Amino acid sequence: MQIAYSWLLDYLPQPVPVEELSNILTSIGLEVETVERAEAIPGGLEGLVIGQVVTCTPHPNADKLKCTTVDTGTGVLLPIVCGAPNVAAGQKVIVATVGTTVHPLNGAPFLIKKAKIRGEVSEGMICAEDEIGLGESHDGIMVLPESAVPGTPASTYFNIAPPDFTIHIGLTPNRSDGNSHIGVARDVCAYMTHHKGSPWTIKYPATPEPVFSGTPLPIAVTLEATEACPRYSGIVLNNVTVQASPDWLVQRLQTIGLRSINNVVDITNYVLHEYGQPLHAFDYDKIGDQKVVIRMAGENESFLSLDGKERTLRAEDLLIADAEKGMCIAGVFGGALSGVSGQTTRIFLESAYFNPRTIRRTSLHHGLRTDAATHFEKGVDMAMVLPALKRAVALIVELAGGQVASEITDLYPVTLPAHTITVPYRYIQKRCGKDYAPADIDTILTALDFRILNKTVDFIEVEVPSNKPDVRQPADIAEEVLRIDGLDNVAIPSRLNISLHRRPGPVARRWKDLVANYLSAAGLQEIVTNSITNSKYYDEAAPLVKMINSLSSELDVMRPSLLESGLEVIAWNVNRKAQDLRLYEFGNIYRQQSVGKYDQTAQLAIWITGDSEAQHWQHKALASDIYDIKGVVENIFRYCGIGKIQEAITENGIEWKRGKQVIAKAGSVSRDRLKLFDLKQEVFYAEVDIKAFVEAAEGAKVKYTELPKYPSMRRDLALVLDKSVPYNKVAAIAQAQQWEALKGYELFDVFESEKIGAGKKSLALSFTFQLNERTLTDEEVDGMMKQLIASYQKDLQALVRE
Repeated sequence: MQIAYSWLLDYLPQPVPVEELSNILTSIGLEVETVERAEAIPGGLEGLVIGQVVTCTPHPNADKLKCTTVDTGTGVLLPIVCGAPNVAAGQKVIVATVGTTVHPLNGAPFLIKKAKIRGEVSEGMICAEDEIGLGESHDGIMVLPESAVPGTPASTYFNIAPPDFTIHIGLTPNRSDGNSHIGVARDVCAYMTHHKGSPWTIKYPATPEPVFSGTPLPIAVTLEATEACPRYSGIVLNNVTVQASPDWLVQRLQTIGLRSINNVVDITNYVLHEYGQPLHAFDYDKIGDQKVVIRMAGENESFLSLDGKERTLRAEDLLIADAEKGMCIAGVFGGALSGVSGQTTRIFLESAYFNPRTIRRTSLHHGLRTDAATHFEKGVDMAMVLPALKRAVALIVELAGGQVASEITDLYPVTLPAHTITVPYRYIQKRCGKDYAPADIDTILTALDFRILNKTVDFIEVEVPSNKPDVRQPADIAEEVLRIDGLDNVAIPSRLNISLHRRPGPVARRWKDLVANYLSAAGLQEIVTNSITNSKYYDEAAPLVKMINSLSSELDVMRPSLLESGLEVIAWNVNRKAQDLRLYEFGNIYRQQSVGKYDQTAQLAIWITGDSEAQHWQHKALASDIYDIKGVVENIFRYCGIGKIQEAITENGIEWKRGKQVIAKAGSVSRDRLKLFDLKQEVFYAEVDIKAFVEAAEGAKVKYTELPKYPSMRRDLALVLDKSVPYNKVAAIAQAQQWEALKGYELFDVFESEKIGAGKKSLALSFTFQLNERTLTDEEVDGMMKQLIASYQKDLQALVRE
């Protein structure tokens, strides 16, 4: 949210320096992110003065230059070399004197210095429009009327508004009461009342009762959708002249980042950011039968919006209609057939309260994020509906020559009850960590427009003002007191006494933390991605959980897999030259089992891509492969003590099972999938079922033994096998021996060549033997190796390479 400093001062009884104001706003919870200098014209024409050309002669050393002397009101004529073709003696001109920084329309600012141009002294510059930001013309210097007085500052002559400041506030979603200049001023006044010891009363703008003038114009307003629109007000104005807004109004809107359109639209925007109450103006002559109906739209009703697009409405969209057609999507977007134009002379001005939920759903569904929708969906102040309307009427009468042509229509069939809260003073003190005096609490709440209904020594009962829809419980009252006192005014004690109590968390969380710590320590980086993703990544037949109110066309389904969201992260990094990635994420996936039945599953996903080892002077870069991700998964099992895992090679990669239950899968991402994300490098992906993993981990028993005292013995064995024989069959034979002395085995070489035969491969393995109670003999180890060789020869028809 943006606030104009000078505009905000209009509502304060005394001015507050911008630096102090910035600190106050941050202290009371309206965090100031930046304060920017705002100028109607860059530089504000500072240093520029009106001058009169006294003499003008040709430059002795340049055909296109003139030597002039200029009177700038100081009594001393300035010599200035000028290249403009239209410069002449007697002209009133704009002069940038030495030391002035000039801000051209195009290009960077530059400093005017005393100089010699082709041998002639020049002490300033006679300016063209574009050189000082007053226009786009560069045909020659600006020539002013004869009435211009030399020495007059250019900013005074052109009536340039003094510099202002734009205050950028990081408004939290619950603070709809601070979503306007008056809302911010209310908080500042409450802060000053509490801290200065004397009341600061907000200066509300004048909102006189509209007075009939001219011919009355009929309007009939019918409120049908009372739940979606609890209150609706409006008035007709005649003889309105739609034209450009005055400079002060344009300047204020520009300061908060708004573009001026015309005086009527600008006034509605001005009141919106003044009161926080959106308004809408309709062309009276375009309202069918002069009837305004607030109703729900028909299912699939067509509506032509202000941007020229035909939109299909739903039965839950609120519509402002006339006797024939829809005129406006209530609180969200105007219609093309009823908007104010340059030919409009009669308007119907609307001010209303719309149900925040209705506006939010409509705004999100149609992708229309307007200022009005943003205000309505957070909840506007019901009490400001009429004051904002009257304020706009007064401005239209003043700035557009309008005449009031009807009574105010104010339909408020069911008055929304005020909310009351009873809270102990001690509760507020305990919540805030500060012993506030009850009188201070009363002062703060009263300054914020809370009405004290009842109080005792221990309790206070208050009526919550209508501008605070977020205040609904005692904790909210404590928050209001704390922030107006100042979030930085709660003293931090030198000593804190607390009791440590740790409740055991869910079992799954404990294992997830353990695995996350391991993966991070192993060099992987954790990512957190959006559970909502793009349906274009999946086949139409996939069991997708579709969003009813999608945020956008690119975020319309709940993800059925973690793969794609991780590939988005990889693509983003690869496009920025970060190509070597090892990532993991814990997240949920969502699938539709049948109509109305959905499944949510927790998973761990791992992605590896790029090089596993970077290029070094001792070796080339080593690309990642399937064994890198396989090793990560197996190390997780090993780290958590999970045993009895069966590994199987599948068509798509590797599966790990425990019994019939699949715990994890890994493989290489297909080229078609990578193409969706414009990825050209290979990506390896693994996913672990958290539920199955936790069940296996909980049932695992980790055994510890002391380190062996006796030496181990190693034997190497090279087997020649058919290429079709997988390694897991070789490993299975070793595992089946059940020897206490066989501590492990490892594949350390794979060799293929015509020398060992067509369709053959050689696998070289090392076997480690060791006993805990004594040293093994060579004869014992050789005997076990002979048995292994015999098994390989019998079961796999293996040949032993000597």
